[in-house]
Amino acid sequence: MIDDLGHPVGLTGPARRVVSLVPSITETLASVRPEALVGATDWCTHPADLEATRVRGTKNPDLAAIRALAPDLVVCNKEENRELDVRRLRDAGVPVWVTDIETVPGAVDSLGRLLDALGWGRPAWLAEAGRRFSGPLPPVRQRVAVPIWRDPWMVVGSSTFTGDLLRRLGMANVYGTSPDRYPRVDLSDLDAAGADVVLLPDEPYVFSPTDGPESFARTPTRLVSGRLITWYGPSLLEVDEHLLG
Repeated sequence: MIDDLGHPVGLTGPARRVVSLVPSITETLASVRPEALVGATDWCTHPADLEATRVRGTKNPDLAAIRALAPDLVVCNKEENRELDVRRLRDAGVPVWVTDIETVPGAVDSLGRLLDALGWGRPAWLAEAGRRFSGPLPPVRQRVAVPIWRDPWMVVGSSTFTGDLLRRLGMANVYGTSPDRYPRVDLSDLDAAGADVVLLPDEPYVFSPTDGPESFARTPTRLVSGRLITWYGPSLLEVDEHLLG
C-alpha cells in the first residue's frame, strides 16, 4: 500500500476506524462507509449528519485526540495538512495516508486508490466523475479569476485542482500561468487582470454579498459555493457550467 507521495502504509485488512483530516475526503469516505469514520475536522461539514469525533482543524489537529481514537488509518492531504503533523502521527505508530491532488482525473485516481487500500470498494459516483471529466477540454467560453482570501488578496494560481476543474468546465483562469499556486495580488491588478468575471467562493475566505463584490470597480463578480469548485468528492457530480452561470 503506497500513498500519493510514495510512502508505504501498513494496512493489513479492511479499515474499520478511519480519521479524515480533509473535508472533501471526509465526504467521499462517508459516501461509502460513514460508520467507519470515527474522527473528522471541525471543517468537515458534509454530510451534515456525520457522527464522528471532531479533532479541531486541518492545520491544528488534536493529535492526542486522534491517537485516542485508535484509527486504522488517518487520511491527510499534502496541501491541506502540515507535514509536521503527519510525521508526528507516524512517529507515534499511527498509519497515515497522504493524498496529492492537482487535477480532476488525478483526484478520481487518488480517491480510487485510497478506497482500494481501505478495502471498501469504489462508489458509482466516482466512476461517473471519471467519465465526465476525462474527455477533451472544451473551448474556453469565459476567463475567470478566483480569490481565496482578502487583506491580503490571494488567488488561485497554477497547478491547482480548482483551476483544472474550471478549465474542464470551459473557464480559463487568468492566473493559471502564475509561478505560484496561490499568489498574492494587488486588488487593482486583480480588477484589471482581464477576467470576464471574478468568482468569489465562500471558503476558505467567506465572501458574501456584502464582503467582496464591493471591491471590484471594473470586473463583474459572482458568488459561488466553495465546496463545488474546491472539493474533490461527490460534489463533482453537482457542479456544471449552469451552476457556475
